[in-house]
Amino acid sequence: MAKRKIGILGGMGPEATVLMMQRIIAGTRAKDDRDHVPLIVDSNTQVPSRIEALIQGTGEDPGPVLAQMARGLAAAGAEALIMPCNTAHHYAAQIEAASDVPFLNMVELTAQQIAAQVSPGARVGILASPAVRLTGLFDQALQALGLRAEYLVDDAPLLKIIQDIKAHGPSAASLAGLTFAAKELTDQGAAALVVACSEFSLQSREIATPVPVIDSLDVLARAALRFAES
Repeated sequence: MAKRKIGILGGMGPEATVLMMQRIIAGTRAKDDRDHVPLIVDSNTQVPSRIEALIQGTGEDPGPVLAQMARGLAAAGAEALIMPCNTAHHYAAQIEAASDVPFLNMVELTAQQIAAQVSPGARVGILASPAVRLTGLFDQALQALGLRAEYLVDDAPLLKIIQDIKAHGPSAASLAGLTFAAKELTDQGAAALVVACSEFSLQSREIATPVPVIDSLDVLARAALRFAES
């Protein structure tokens, strides 16, 4: 059976975009090329910096560029849109307004997945860019489901890990930093952790922690497959 086309707003960063594609491919039951999901990918590495716009307050607004990408993917035949960048979901409303193509919201889908795995009122540790905390992206999605987002007291080291991965790729040092952050969050009472940065997704399956780890990239890959196969 033919699968519906998925458009990917990518390039934030390039490795995370490739990882998203790999996880969709790995999750597909296929015997031949034609069994796989058709992917239309805009790996736009020139999207204005979310860090400069949301953390430093000095950068260009990424929203119009993301909206333009959404229109281009729709014109190319995409039947749903996904974006493997948690922080960029701050601009989800502009993406949704840019075309009639459904946007599969990674933040909302991840919150729903977490709610199915933890008790009502649980704290959920967020491994993400400080921009996710500043914008309250996961706070809103989790609160709507009766859960509470838990952040590190000092999340500046997470930004440093993101910058190091973007510059040099994942490393033993970045994994050690993520594992340390995971321990701090569980010590603060987190009943589960969400990997809410696609750079961290490159090492999410190696993070050692006693609580469930939900990777937003995995959640989105499964949602894309469900849509493509429906």
